[in-house]
Amino acid sequence: MFVRILGPRVSHRCGQGSHWQSASGQELYSKVRVEMPKEAKLVVKLRAELGSAACRRLRWNGQVPGNIYGHNAPPISVVIGSDVLTPILTSGAKVVDVELDGKVDKAVVREIQWDTFGRKIQHFDLLRVDPNERVSIVVPLELKGTAPGVLMGGVLEHVMHSVTIDCLAYQIPDTIQVRIGSLELGKAIHVSDLVLPEGSHAHAAADAIVVHVIQPKTVEDIVVAGPIEPEMIGKKPAADAADSKDDKKDPKKK
Repeated sequence: MFVRILGPRVSHRCGQGSHWQSASGQELYSKVRVEMPKEAKLVVKLRAELGSAACRRLRWNGQVPGNIYGHNAPPISVVIGSDVLTPILTSGAKVVDVELDGKVDKAVVREIQWDTFGRKIQHFDLLRVDPNERVSIVVPLELKGTAPGVLMGGVLEHVMHSVTIDCLAYQIPDTIQVRIGSLELGKAIHVSDLVLPEGSHAHAAADAIVVHVIQPKTVEDIVVAGPIEPEMIGKKPAADAADSKDDKKDPKKK
C-alpha cells in the first residue's frame, strides 16, 4: 500500500502551530531528529444534533463538535468538552485513542479548525487507523540550525527535500528535522543518519546525501574558453578566402 501523505493536516490562523512541535532535546551531531507523534485518549459522545446552528450551541456550552471517519467504517459525528480536547491537542498529540460507548479506536488527528484568534478549537476531524497497518509515506525533511561549515565559507546544498519511509499508520511523522548545527565543511548527512520511528525504514539508498557543505567555486575552477574576437565587417570566412587565393594563382579556373 502506498499513500502519499505529508503528515496530519492542521488548520490554524495564529500561534497554536508552535504547540505541535515537540520540545528540543539534545543536539544530535551530524544526525537528525524526527518529530515523533505523541498519544493520548479522548472519550467522545455521539452528536444528537447536526448543522451549523447546533454546532454554535455546542461551542457556546463549552463543547467542540468533530467527525471520525476512515478505515472502511461509516463517518460519525461526535462531541467532546473543550476543556478536555484543547490541552491534549495543544500538547502535541497527533495520534489518539478514541473511546465511544466503550469501544476504543486508534485515530490520527487530521484537521483542527481554530477561531479567528487561534485560541479556541471550533471543529476537529479524526482519521481511524489500524495499529498494525503499515504504509509508505513521503515525509518532508526540515533543516534546523546553522552549519559551521557555512560560517567557514562553505556552500550548503540541500540535496534531498523529502524521503519516503515505511512505517506503522499511526506513527506518521509531520517532518523529519535535520540538525545541521555540527555539519562541517566537506561533510555530509546521509539517509543512514535519519532517525525514523521505531520499526520504520527509508526507501532511499543509505548512502544518499540529504545535505552537505561543499567548497565554493573559485575563479580557477571556472574554465574560460578564451577571449572572443569581434567579427570583422565584410571579412570572408577562411575557406572562401583560401579559394579566392587559389583562383588568383590558377588563371585556367577563370
